[in-house]
Amino acid sequence: MKSVHIVAAASLATCAQAFVPVHQQQHVRSAPLSVSQLEPPTLAAAGSNSDDRTPLRQGSYVALITPMTPTGAIDLQQLRALLQFHLQAGTDGLCILGTTGEAAVMTMAERKSVLDVAVEEVKGKIPILVGTGTIDPEHVKEQTLQAIDCGCDASLVVTPYYVKPPQRALIKHFETMADLGLPVCIYNVPGRTGVDFLPENIAQVAGHPNIVAVKEATGDVSRVAQIQDACEKNGYKRDELLLLSGDDGTTDEFVIQGGHGCISVTANVAPSAMHQLMMAALKKDIDEVKRINAPLANLHQDEFIEANPIPIKWAVKRIGQIDCSYLRPPLDELAPEFQGTVESALRDAGLI
Repeated sequence: MKSVHIVAAASLATCAQAFVPVHQQQHVRSAPLSVSQLEPPTLAAAGSNSDDRTPLRQGSYVALITPMTPTGAIDLQQLRALLQFHLQAGTDGLCILGTTGEAAVMTMAERKSVLDVAVEEVKGKIPILVGTGTIDPEHVKEQTLQAIDCGCDASLVVTPYYVKPPQRALIKHFETMADLGLPVCIYNVPGRTGVDFLPENIAQVAGHPNIVAVKEATGDVSRVAQIQDACEKNGYKRDELLLLSGDDGTTDEFVIQGGHGCISVTANVAPSAMHQLMMAALKKDIDEVKRINAPLANLHQDEFIEANPIPIKWAVKRIGQIDCSYLRPPLDELAPEFQGTVESALRDAGLI
């Protein structure tokens, strides 16, 4: 592993490891490109958080929901409570404003309000990874620069969806976004985007000083070895990139096979269990992995009984962490006929 700092885990004596690539260490304190170089002056903001970023690390990141009121306004008070819930439960990292957070239907002002609360509540305690990816590269830049100015630690950039860029265009896209100065976690989820960023091409961008991680959501655990083999073939270390599973049902095996953690929907309701699962998997303690994961198996499956984040938002309400499971259109609250299934999965997991 390129370079590792030890960070105390909240709920275990075992330590989670901060993952800081050597080439990132050389650049993390350099100022990112200024907003004025890339966007109109109206987007300019105070500037750089490069001096106080928390490096991405191993473990369980929660793909956090965004709590809302019955009228669809973002409930910042409940967001604060959720963030404290995750700190206390031992969540290793925060992934905010992703698909699960309904970021696609938020304004820039709303995004800023969410990021400001996250920074106020957890900055310096756990890494803040922010979804800034979308179909239009100019919007990706705008959202990434906002994340820098708000004080976030890294960006989660999805492959541009629907338009199906060729592999050479994906390489250019990720290098361009990494040039903005914020560490980048590549998000590969072909089931949603229609394009698969292949391991050999991920390895081509692995040497960029700000490309530090991959969220791999194909559900194919062989991708761990494929990415690591490709990195090695390109002259990098096998663990040049932090590899995070984006598929709860296969996360345990993903980490046992050499991955470093997960970005988890399940962690919204079972943060402590997901943290413990990742710690056991990192230690290759197969018996402990099975013991922790068995009660979660139905939850991993049934939280996708309708499109994410519909079921998980209902589940977070059902365990009493939020008051309302409202989702903005074009999504809707969980259909009544599926509520019993999700409730049964929560019960199996010991959460109600």
